[in-house]
Amino acid sequence: MYGKSLTLFVLALSRTTASPVELVEWQSEDPFNSPPYYPAPKGGWAPTWAASYEKAHKLVEQMTLAEKVNVTTAVGWMMGRCVGNTGPVERLGFPSLCAQDGPLGIRFNDHNTAFPAGITTGATWDRDLIYKRGKGMGAEAKGKGIHILLGPAVGPLGRQPRGGRIWEGFSADSFLLSEASYHSVKGIQDAGTQATIKHYIANEQEHLRGDSGSYDTISADIDDRTMHEVYLPPFAAAVRAGVASVMCSYNTINASYGCENSKLLNGILKDELGFQGYVMSDWLAQRSGVGSALAGLDMTQPGDGNLWVDGKSLWGPELSRSILNSSIPVDRLNDAVTRIVASWYQLGQDKNFPHVSFSSWTFNDTDVEYRGANMGRVMLVNERVDVRADHGAIADAVARDAITLLKNEGNVLPLSKDDVIRVFGQGAGNNPNGPNACPDRACNIGVLTQGWGSGTSQLPEDLVAPIYAIKEIARDVEWYKYDNVTAEVKKMASACNAKCIVSITADSGEFYLTVEGNVGDRNDLKAWHNGDALVKAVADSCENTIVLIHSVGPISMEEWINHKHVKAVILAYLPGQGAGYPLTDVLFGKVSPSGHLPYTIGKKEEDWGDVGIVTEGKGIIRDQFKEGLYVDYKWFDKQGITPRFEFGFGLSYTKFQFSDLEIEAVSPLTETLAPPPARGSTPVYDTAIPPASEVAWPKSITTRIPKYIYPYLDNATDIQPGDYEYPAGYQTKPQPAPIAGGAEGGNPALYDCMFKVKVTIKNIGKMTGKAVPQLYLEFPKGIAFDTPIRQLKGFHKIELKPGEKRVVTMELLRKDISVWDVVRQQWVIPQGGKNGYTVHIGRSSRDLVLKKETPKE
Repeated sequence: MYGKSLTLFVLALSRTTASPVELVEWQSEDPFNSPPYYPAPKGGWAPTWAASYEKAHKLVEQMTLAEKVNVTTAVGWMMGRCVGNTGPVERLGFPSLCAQDGPLGIRFNDHNTAFPAGITTGATWDRDLIYKRGKGMGAEAKGKGIHILLGPAVGPLGRQPRGGRIWEGFSADSFLLSEASYHSVKGIQDAGTQATIKHYIANEQEHLRGDSGSYDTISADIDDRTMHEVYLPPFAAAVRAGVASVMCSYNTINASYGCENSKLLNGILKDELGFQGYVMSDWLAQRSGVGSALAGLDMTQPGDGNLWVDGKSLWGPELSRSILNSSIPVDRLNDAVTRIVASWYQLGQDKNFPHVSFSSWTFNDTDVEYRGANMGRVMLVNERVDVRADHGAIADAVARDAITLLKNEGNVLPLSKDDVIRVFGQGAGNNPNGPNACPDRACNIGVLTQGWGSGTSQLPEDLVAPIYAIKEIARDVEWYKYDNVTAEVKKMASACNAKCIVSITADSGEFYLTVEGNVGDRNDLKAWHNGDALVKAVADSCENTIVLIHSVGPISMEEWINHKHVKAVILAYLPGQGAGYPLTDVLFGKVSPSGHLPYTIGKKEEDWGDVGIVTEGKGIIRDQFKEGLYVDYKWFDKQGITPRFEFGFGLSYTKFQFSDLEIEAVSPLTETLAPPPARGSTPVYDTAIPPASEVAWPKSITTRIPKYIYPYLDNATDIQPGDYEYPAGYQTKPQPAPIAGGAEGGNPALYDCMFKVKVTIKNIGKMTGKAVPQLYLEFPKGIAFDTPIRQLKGFHKIELKPGEKRVVTMELLRKDISVWDVVRQQWVIPQGGKNGYTVHIGRSSRDLVLKKETPKE
């Protein structure tokens, strides 16, 4: 960031300005591009944030340049007790903000709850449970002194079934994922913790993801309509829920890095979606100083620039320099700081917030203050604050309600305590070295409760594995605790009248850890540890074989699914600490299984289309998302491919009847959106370049901590303003307000109810159970837009006793019946809805039992 030497990884475009018409033509010539969008819109105009911004304005206008830089720049990896620690403004009482993983609970900690993974939570199809899980996570984070919880994750979506981190998200369907996003954010923030929705956007694989200074980086090439209808909705839902932070991703999108893509950050996130919080980089995802600031980045983490613990930041003192030399406008810095401070006020963290009571770097009671530099005073760092409360019950409820019964021939399930039960596979037990023996859970030994990487959490040492929960109930249980096939397998499986449970697993995680040859992403969709062979060996000798699966995502079953002795298949996903008793609740019929697949299970990887993991390439590696809107079940439907188990599928021990479908028109249909409401005012500051003395080294600092990121400069008074070569398309004049915007989450008219759909659900079985009626919408034929055959647009989970019936009401919002028009750059109802829509109600995406046309105008 010196002089004119600006390293800007933005898509170089030949023109600096473009009219809306020119922009549309530009996009039509190359659908995979990220046009420039400047300047960064200011926050504070949304009524729901007005009071917090007013408080933030009063605080920020008192800050010096060094203090402002402190707020935006973390102090370096391992230089504080959390995984991310911003610089404090002690003079004004603004603390160092603690940011900590992660999406299923607190990483690097103890006396906390390890909640089920996102994909498990999505399989519950239960908004209330999703909210409760989020609130429990938020409460635990706050109790530990964590200001910012780095979750939930809604990217990756799950386009690639072998993607390493798909288990952190909730579903491969945009609608289900959006509902989980909204309710998770609400839950976390209702507990007083800032939620971070991540990873923005389209980081669908771990190979070549582009962190730690690597310039061999995958580019997710996505057209504008696919971006809006498939990948953006869960982020829009989080913004609508009031999310405080959005984490930008490592990868490039249309050849522009996620943390300096001005179209995505400035144009779509802050302007169109009306995001009022701040954009935080993923750890070492920032690629430039000036470019990222202008493109809308507000906070850099962990402070270091391209390498871990090197003390060289792209911001910190370089941000101070960029303000003094005028390459970054003071106005942009003021907005970034105000967004961060306003989020602190918005969550009420200015009053009686707990102090940080743990260390991410040791489980010892004491440690040096600056672990990254191995220096500083020795201090108490782990206070062992127990924040679990009743959250274990929530974790168990999520794990239990997610369990998905895929096959149950002859009602082999539920089991009886009097059954002869033989269990096979090490995945049914505990890791003999302890549940946390492998760093960041980077091994697949014992019951699989999480994937691996930064999105994990510490498990309780007394974790109850399935085999021990089974033994507490049944009288005659034996366990073969290995995965290899031996004579002992046949002997055990041949026990008279035995019911044989075979535990198989499939694991994945983040690329920085390689597990059994899998570099984050899975190498294939097969069960690990010879699982297919073990299933077949058991089934050859046991007439009642039950396959128990713990997996990060879809798993191939074709080698054994049609074996005449494989009578039942049960998918338990990643249950977190709820690995034992929630499972036996279902296995032994204490409750009926009620989980439904949050993704499709195909017969072979090719069934998902051309979405394999890209593993080789140099520079910016273009990966065109050619399937467009057709992800997961929408692709299967379009191609006429029969899956092994379809999206939304899940069996029960009872039976439900769906009847009496009714549709009521609520609001008149119009093709286009009403103009958005006028925006409120935003904070106004003095934009003069501050005195260089504000970032000169204070005399009070007599010892400079090595590798700690300070905001100060040597010879600050030598720096003078200059002229700089800005990114193509850069301007300082604000853009016109987009018609698709106007409120948090977009134009408020998008969330108007257009139709109410009612259906009667009756339990016609003999056991209390939970039904999940699913609403799939079919757009009318003959419209100008290509649309998937059917799309999930509603669901509701309801518990019914035998013989009980209730009416379920689901709403179709304007956004649900709209498409994104790339020419008009807004959401439209095709032909004003005059041809109507077809509403399907069913038990899954292919088991559709009712349908009806919407009322026509």
